[in-house]
Amino acid sequence: MTGGDLIADGLERQGVRFLFTLCGGHISPILVSAKARGIRVVDTRHEATAVFAADAAARLTGIPGVAAVTAGPGVTNTITALKNAQMAQSPLVLLGGATATLLRGRGALQDIDQMALVRPHVKKATRVDRVRDLPAVLDDAFRRCAEGVPGPVFVECPVDVLYPEEVVRRWYGARAGGSPGSLGEHARQWYIGRHVDRLFAGFGGSRPDARTRRPAPPMAPVPDTSRVGRAAALLRRAERPVLLVGSQALLTPGEAPELAAAVAALGVPVYLSGMARGLLGPSHPLQSRHRRKEALREADLVILAGVPCDFRLDYGRHIGRRAQLISANRSRAEIVKNRRASLGVLGAPELFLRALARTFDGPRPDWRHWLETLRSRDLERETSIGEQAGKDASGGLNPLAVCRTVESSLADDSVIVADGGDFVGTASYVLRPRGPLSWLDPGPFGTLGVGAGFALAAKLVRPQAEVWIVYGDGSVGYSLAEADTFARHGLGIIAVVGNDAGWTQIARGQVEILKDDVGTVLDARDYERAAEGLGARGLRLNDPAELGPVFEEARRIAREGRPAYVNARLGRTDFRKGSLSI
Repeated sequence: MTGGDLIADGLERQGVRFLFTLCGGHISPILVSAKARGIRVVDTRHEATAVFAADAAARLTGIPGVAAVTAGPGVTNTITALKNAQMAQSPLVLLGGATATLLRGRGALQDIDQMALVRPHVKKATRVDRVRDLPAVLDDAFRRCAEGVPGPVFVECPVDVLYPEEVVRRWYGARAGGSPGSLGEHARQWYIGRHVDRLFAGFGGSRPDARTRRPAPPMAPVPDTSRVGRAAALLRRAERPVLLVGSQALLTPGEAPELAAAVAALGVPVYLSGMARGLLGPSHPLQSRHRRKEALREADLVILAGVPCDFRLDYGRHIGRRAQLISANRSRAEIVKNRRASLGVLGAPELFLRALARTFDGPRPDWRHWLETLRSRDLERETSIGEQAGKDASGGLNPLAVCRTVESSLADDSVIVADGGDFVGTASYVLRPRGPLSWLDPGPFGTLGVGAGFALAAKLVRPQAEVWIVYGDGSVGYSLAEADTFARHGLGIIAVVGNDAGWTQIARGQVEILKDDVGTVLDARDYERAAEGLGARGLRLNDPAELGPVFEEARRIAREGRPAYVNARLGRTDFRKGSLSI
């Protein structure tokens, strides 16, 4: 047994099936030991992709995702993905390599103060300096990342904690200098020997029997019963209630069917956002998809289930001033952020909604007129989108027409990954996730570059599902090299690149306000040819008549286990005007 074996045993004990990584000598024992225990080691072309994949695996399974990266640049390359996971409240464990414990701060290869760099972006950052501590530290990392408000945990694993003891002693012996018989050399050897003895002290080279069982996952925080009762009383008096369900309500993915049943039982008009998209299927009568701002301003009761009053709700100003506001959230800070709720419920929002559905019994208010009002607005907006999709776009395909063809092509088991700006914003109006946990977007950090990592995890977790990435031509540049990752691992993923030769979401506001497109212009590159060179199949889409056949061909290629990249040359439209967020 080595330190790498102890970590691999810990991952196996926690039920981890996939270890995402970009290799490095500092972490090689972790990768080799994980493979030996049947954990699939999935290597990517960028460390951020590995962490994005761990994030998505956690969202889809409820088991914390795990990534391992090498020291120095390997760790620094993960910061954006770590911050994305922190803000999206995704539980994951990042294992970071580090220089040998005795060489820290002495100019060793890739030696920097990783703890200071990572600590602001994780729930906890910890360093292991003795082999015997690895199992306990790893178990604590899994517990801490999943309890309360979930988020990432960083475990720094120095290289001499991971490799076999005899190898480590040989390393340090080779570094001892001076004359063999000198007093200084004896002192140096004594110091090194004592350090290595301490490094391996208490480690007998075998796995402790007491640690073979998988620890129970942390319990979701249960809302106060009296507050659930008060929420039910407010709901009974409401004439125009609106429910918003956000990603945090899906942190226990195995209980998504119970959550969907509770939302349906409440009978309240509902808007779904983030990971909650698809919770009720593509066309549930309670769900509205458009003109949410109007509904919130007219509502007399708004229930936020795992949704903070951040920029997406205009810091709470979307909600009418006279409306009663119920906010259920795992985070006390998010309950009071920007707008204090009339009733704050601290606890898991999915448990709150299930308890509310049980409590909200007896005669129900008549919300039929309110529901019909929201439905008619949805229908009006859908009709308008259909009309705009039929118009010609200047210089290429109408992006609405492309998205509507993707929508009609989606299988019932499809997973949609959103990675982009303007084109993805258009797609969000059109695409209807088919079921719970079938929509993945970055979350409130607004990160570009999540696409490949999210899709990688989705296809591994759900190998029979169709996995689609909706890319902009700006965002695809962050992870285009991962076409090689998909191809090497035999993953049939469909990537649709909305190619309008620009950072169009930024250009819309910049040109209108500042009258200059500087920095927002791209060329209409042949992304399908680049993907071909990386082992994928590339398909070009210029002709509206080819929309259906090209996407059907992409699906066929994916079914054969090969990634397919569709380069859709888009024209310009004014569908999404005024898209600047602050």
